[in-house]
Amino acid sequence: MKKKKASGIPVAMLMKCCLLALAAWLSVSCGEKVPDPTPLKINIPRGFPTLLNIPDDNPMTVEGVELGRLLFNDPHLCGHTGSDPDSLMSCATCHRRENNFDIGIDNPRFPGGVATGRGSGVKTAHNVMPLANLVFNNSGYFWNGYISSNNPRSDRRNIEDIVLMAIIAEDEMNGTAESAVAAIRADKKYPPLFEKAFGTPEVNIERIQKAIAQYVRTLVSANSKFDRYLQGLEQLTEEELHGYVLFATEEGADCYHCHGGDGSPLFTTNLFYNNALDATPADSLDRFSVTFNGNDRGAYRAPSLRNVAVSAPYMHDGRFKTLDEVLEFYNTGLQPTPYASPLMHKINDGGALLSPKDIADLKAFLLTLTDDEFLGK
Repeated sequence: MKKKKASGIPVAMLMKCCLLALAAWLSVSCGEKVPDPTPLKINIPRGFPTLLNIPDDNPMTVEGVELGRLLFNDPHLCGHTGSDPDSLMSCATCHRRENNFDIGIDNPRFPGGVATGRGSGVKTAHNVMPLANLVFNNSGYFWNGYISSNNPRSDRRNIEDIVLMAIIAEDEMNGTAESAVAAIRADKKYPPLFEKAFGTPEVNIERIQKAIAQYVRTLVSANSKFDRYLQGLEQLTEEELHGYVLFATEEGADCYHCHGGDGSPLFTTNLFYNNALDATPADSLDRFSVTFNGNDRGAYRAPSLRNVAVSAPYMHDGRFKTLDEVLEFYNTGLQPTPYASPLMHKINDGGALLSPKDIADLKAFLLTLTDDEFLGK
């Protein structure tokens, strides 16, 4: 009897074919490897600080910023998935682009700029602050600087922590981390975007915090009329130039000590001062509540004056509704108090005591700090 011939397929070739088939199956089953996120470099405008507030564990990426932009504007971030606008809230509800990412005096949800928590009616502890140029701030956040790596009484350090606070605070979105994650995860567009930004489609609160913080760090305002004047691209009027002189001299309005007009492009030192707003400071959440330093009673962050014309209401409690009211306060309304900053050189006179013409020129200068491109106008 004749023996049958072997199949003729070498074992090595058979194994190679099997491995190729397995690789093809894995490629189809698991999909192509997601490309690494694209690094994004903050473009530092001329003259701006070079020390950026970007944590090592949350590097800037194109995909992270885009995801953060969508989340920032998503009304379901509060944790609700319905369509009733009264039950929804996003970061953009209180931080409107056209108002310098501030609340705005004409906010459709909060007329007069008085913000309250979603569904709670609880008024925010302090007036909403604008979000421009936060990437250049390394001195802590909020009016009293509570959010800071230098505050031993808090484990909340940076913008990422502020995002979570906004979601869960009773006087803000009044939600929970769990409900926010569930609401975002339920939207089918998000898991692929999380995968592009972070490598996997997992939606969790830490990634939500990081993405929104990345987006906020891109909110850089540096193209006002005054910026273009410094670059030789535009001229200021005689009134605007005189207003700048008043702004930047002690003999004039003496604004520059706190608002950095002596060469600082941020128009704030990002430090904390008692500006003689009240003779007897009574707010329990002033700078003193963070430092327990008696010299900090009634002290608050000096906000940036960039886009100040659209950032009403003003002061930590929003008491002034117009820029004219602010100027009148510094001109004639300073309150003598032992807690006032020594930089308030005009306090013994009650204010700067400028003429109506000087006040008009000072306001004209402040209006040159409006950055229409940043405001989306």
